[in-house]
Formats: sequence, structure tokens, C-alpha cells
Amino acid sequence: MIARLRGKPAANTPEGLVLDVGGVGYLVHATPTAVRKGDSADEITVETYLHVREDALQLYGFADRSERELFVQLLAVSGIGPKVALAIVSGSPVAELRRAIVRGDSARFQEQHVVARDALVELGWSLLDAERALAEVDPDLPPEERVRLALKKAA
Repeated sequence: MIARLRGKPAANTPEGLVLDVGGVGYLVHATPTAVRKGDSADEITVETYLHVREDALQLYGFADRSERELFVQLLAVSGIGPKVALAIVSGSPVAELRRAIVRGDSARFQEQHVVARDALVELGWSLLDAERALAEVDPDLPPEERVRLALKKAA
């Protein structure tokens, strides 16, 4: 397993961060926090997780060990793959996510929740405000209805 990479940020593409390590460019699907580390540094260290599939090897990158550990914990949840786990880790503070895991707040980790949260963020809400608003809305509703109700409560 590739647990950590240290190198020069070579590019930031829609697919992820390209990290040059000893002349080899590694494409790392990274959290925004990990990407920001590379914005102002000549060299960065990124904690990584290597996801092995039958048809691909994918590297996921994190700013620190706690982000990576949370990502691994999320992968253990039925129905959550690496893309959804990365979106969850990317969108919420690690401490809040750990509290949700302890409370058994499974709705927070469903793709339906991520869609609704991201819609509110696109409308200019902070992640924290979006999470708080969605916590007060029925998690069984479709994402568009959850967004509508969250907006209504904020008005």
C-alpha cells in the first residue's frame, strides 16, 4: 500500500492533483485541504490510500492522517465507495463526521444527503450551515425536497 507521498505539486486537474515524486507524476484524487497544501509550497506530503479495483489502481490523497482514517472508516460502510467517501470527507469537518458516526447518523452518509448539501453550498451556503439546515429536514425526502425545505426554514 502507498501510505504517503512527498513531492512537488505539478498540476491541479479536474481528475485530481498531480504530484511529482522523483520524476514520476502520481494522479491523486485529493481533498480540497490536501490540494490547498500544494498551492503555496514547493514540496508537500500527502497521506494516501490506494484503492485497488479489478480494472484500476486509484490513489486518494488527504491533508493529514485523520482525514485518511475517516475515509477508510467510511469505506467500511455498506454502499459507500471511494468517490462518495472522498466527497463526504471533503465536505465536512472531520470532528463533525466522527460525531455523526458515533451517533449512528447514517442519513448523513447517504449520497442523497451529499447531493442536497452540495446544492446548498452551490447556492452560497457554508458547509456548516448546509449541514445544520439539513439536520432539521426529513432525511427520507428526495434531495430536491430537502433543499427546498432547508431554504424555506432559512427564510
